[in-house]
Amino acid sequence: MTITITDVARRAGVSMKTVSRVMNNENSVSEKTRQKVKDAARELNYTPNLAARGLASSKSYLIAMLYDIPSPGYTIDIQKGATRACREHGYHLIVEPLDVSQPDFMDHIENLLGHLRVDGVILAPPLCDRPEVVQLLSRRNVSYIPIAPSSHHGDIPVVKMDDERAAREMTHHIIGLGHKDIGFIKGHPRHSASALRYQGFREAMRSSGLRINPDWVVEGEFTYRSGAEAGRRILEGAERPTAIFASNDDMAAGVVSIAARLGLSVPEDISVCGFDDTPLASSVWPQLTTIRQPVRDMGFKAAELLLKAREEHNISAFVLDHELVARESCVAPKE
Repeated sequence: MTITITDVARRAGVSMKTVSRVMNNENSVSEKTRQKVKDAARELNYTPNLAARGLASSKSYLIAMLYDIPSPGYTIDIQKGATRACREHGYHLIVEPLDVSQPDFMDHIENLLGHLRVDGVILAPPLCDRPEVVQLLSRRNVSYIPIAPSSHHGDIPVVKMDDERAAREMTHHIIGLGHKDIGFIKGHPRHSASALRYQGFREAMRSSGLRINPDWVVEGEFTYRSGAEAGRRILEGAERPTAIFASNDDMAAGVVSIAARLGLSVPEDISVCGFDDTPLASSVWPQLTTIRQPVRDMGFKAAELLLKAREEHNISAFVLDHELVARESCVAPKE
């Protein structure tokens, strides 16, 4: 037997219109009535039909998340945060991976928008910095929220953290332990956070009166392999630093691995720190000193802003707080 909205209305003692308002998360229902409807729906094991809801309200109840980023931990955390917000509002999240190195990546977005009537799009970095993607969404009048873009998006609110300040704080932490010879592994060049994190590192070194050795600054791609390759270049040089700051945890883990292969101990011979505090940071040994980026919160906030897109936003940028997490991979250098 199929349970319908009529059955829920009868069980709750309210009209079908009231049930519909509750299922659509409209505000014009008292909390007492809302709870009564939810209790009735749960008792009857009623699940609203997504397609029917869409036809009735001109909404699809679908939010899409588009991404092209090599760090799986970062992407998964954005997805988890966005999924939580969608569930709280009765929406579903569609996650669409893209590869911007492929010439047909825009066709994939066109097909997605053509086949699914999404109510909004979350643009993860660095996809949010692709002008052709932003122009397509604007042309189709699709609401979108960029996460950590390199530039402002007009009247569109953005969600981000202060990458430069966080990197500056981490560098001062390393210096405070006694390190003066510090290497740095940059992130993917297409990612706006890469330049900001390097800028924070440079400013902290400059303000502390320390010189940056250009041989110890290597570009990575936010991947474990690129971190290992960058770490090898730094550690196999004629001189090596006493600490390496990698722009994300994947690359920092790569440095830890290559250090072991070269017969170096972390942190006794070389201190290593990362950025993001993905699950990998506490899975490797030694566990990584890192910056806890509020990635899940950014995903949640981006989805929440889309779900409230018809309301007026007075804030152009939502900057969420970070936290420095000190663990075993970074200690004072040998004397």
